[in-house]
Amino acid sequence: MSVTGLDREELAAFLLKLRAAHMTGTRLTEAVEAVPRRLFLRGGIEEAYGDASLPIDCGETMPGASFAVSLVHALGVEAGNRILEIGTGSGYVTALLARLGGRVVSLDRYRKLLKAADERLKACGIANVSLIHEDGREGYPDAAPYDRIIVHAAFETLPRTFLEQLAQHGQIVCAIGPGSGAQTLVRLQKVGSRLEREDLRHVYYQPLAPGVAKML
Repeated sequence: MSVTGLDREELAAFLLKLRAAHMTGTRLTEAVEAVPRRLFLRGGIEEAYGDASLPIDCGETMPGASFAVSLVHALGVEAGNRILEIGTGSGYVTALLARLGGRVVSLDRYRKLLKAADERLKACGIANVSLIHEDGREGYPDAAPYDRIIVHAAFETLPRTFLEQLAQHGQIVCAIGPGSGAQTLVRLQKVGSRLEREDLRHVYYQPLAPGVAKML
């Protein structure tokens, strides 16, 4: 599926915006161009590449276009990387990660979101993603180790299990801070048995909810 008409114009302007924010590079640009963002949005939304977070099913939201791409940029995905994503949501970030890396394992507690994301990924011709119905609080050790991990939620402190599932010199992007109020989006790199931390920006994330949803 490709973008047409107004979406194509918006995409061109969005790519210029990314360039101005120094979020470019041939592979990332190609990934953004190859993943039609409107496919991942609810109907009736006029601006596909706006910066506002948007509602999706199950009472959840998806990040605005710039923030979504900034997360992928911060993760520094390289070709062939094994990636763990906690919080599939609409599947838009999942799709970008899949275009850049080798294999993506993406977890969500809502089966409905996983089903919709699966259909969207297939429509994009993406086949290197495994969608798992789990809450993600313990990561996903069955497919570890991972070169990159991204968590769309906040931790007061990062659970050690994520460090254990990360390959040497691998990186994690997640939010660290209290469950209410502002947190800090951080990039953590595994060096030996410790993590080197780089603070990126302030964010407002929800903590990971326990368990999988029974009805959705």
